[in-house]
Amino acid sequence: MGVLEELQWRGFVHQATHEDLAQRLEGAPLTFYCGFDPTADSLHVGSLLPIFAMAHLQRAGHRPLVLIGGGTGLIGDPSGKTAERTLQTKEQVLANAEGQRRQLARFLDFEGPAAARMLNNADWLLSLTLVDFLRDIGKHFSINVMLTRESVRMRLEDREHGLSYTEFSYTLLQAYDFLHLCEHQNCRLQIGGSDQWGNIVSGMDLTRRLLQKETYGMTVPLLTKPDGSKFGKSEGGNIWLDPARTSPYKFYQFWINQPDAEVIRYLRFFTFLSRSEIEALEEAVLNVPEKREAQRRLAEEVTRIVHGEEALRNAVKASEAMFGGALDGLDEPTLLDVFSEVPSTTLPAETLEIQPLLTDVLVEAGCFPSKGEARRMIKSGGLYVNNERIEREDLRLSRDLCLTPSMAVVRKGKKHYQLLRFQ
Repeated sequence: MGVLEELQWRGFVHQATHEDLAQRLEGAPLTFYCGFDPTADSLHVGSLLPIFAMAHLQRAGHRPLVLIGGGTGLIGDPSGKTAERTLQTKEQVLANAEGQRRQLARFLDFEGPAAARMLNNADWLLSLTLVDFLRDIGKHFSINVMLTRESVRMRLEDREHGLSYTEFSYTLLQAYDFLHLCEHQNCRLQIGGSDQWGNIVSGMDLTRRLLQKETYGMTVPLLTKPDGSKFGKSEGGNIWLDPARTSPYKFYQFWINQPDAEVIRYLRFFTFLSRSEIEALEEAVLNVPEKREAQRRLAEEVTRIVHGEEALRNAVKASEAMFGGALDGLDEPTLLDVFSEVPSTTLPAETLEIQPLLTDVLVEAGCFPSKGEARRMIKSGGLYVNNERIEREDLRLSRDLCLTPSMAVVRKGKKHYQLLRFQ
């Protein structure tokens, strides 16, 4: 397949400005760019769609420019927003840009003939003077056209929030980015989310007017949650690429818990698996859905790319722990992550020094209503501590029985867990 055909098969192409873009992408290498708004120090899963599109284009020989919005981030893009963004300081924006820079380096190759480059539009936007910008750039923008855009119209109809002049000018700044990159980097293609269509077309028009050069635009669909809202840095319930915000275990769980209706679409979006491999997994979803082969492969591939091989191994091991797998080797933060949604009881640390009967502690912790119930569970072979079966009724609790210096995991039967913490 040609690169645009590949992108279309994977579902990346929402809109394209030219019918001959496919032929252009099969010709000489093209320099293209995608911008990232540094409103947080981490990207999220919604950012992965344009990132993977960039990676596919680079693998086809085209040269990506990663544009960090250090300048436009001071303004904030109103697209898709119902209220104005909270303005950040220059120091916050620069710190956020640096965090995103490190994450993007995991997806794109910054060496070789199609080496990616990272640029920051603060380098040219912050030196502009207002009068010169309005005279040289602003005169090329029609207010009438800008008012017809959905993102602008929606905000103008909202009497409570409205649209500030600051946000209204965002389109001019993004268009200037395309002009600058075309002039100084010979950039001819901009890609972005579907909510960026108006901004992309404005940049193409400005470049045609001032440089007399033909440029192209392409948008990718927005990744949405089950309720239809999009994933975004300022939205709730996001899955972040930064392991400090979303642990590799929870990141892995997000992907492995995808429903059958979504998993093949996500395999096309978020992996580099071939068409034949994805089609084989699609057959597995249809014929043996209970094995969840597609979900497991999706979770493995995305976690490996974003967090690395070691983090993937730990995430898989942590996931297996919930189904009776070995718990040794998992650190305390990971254990707390794994068992964050199971009942937890905190007992005095002195309990471990006294070494009482395990059955007494389990009753005190609320694991059993009585000692008799605890003993019967042991006799039936259904009591586990740290996923190791307990076979003695007279076993005493000590530090040796704990998984970490201050934690033990109790399991009754196959899946009833409780966390014991000693503090």
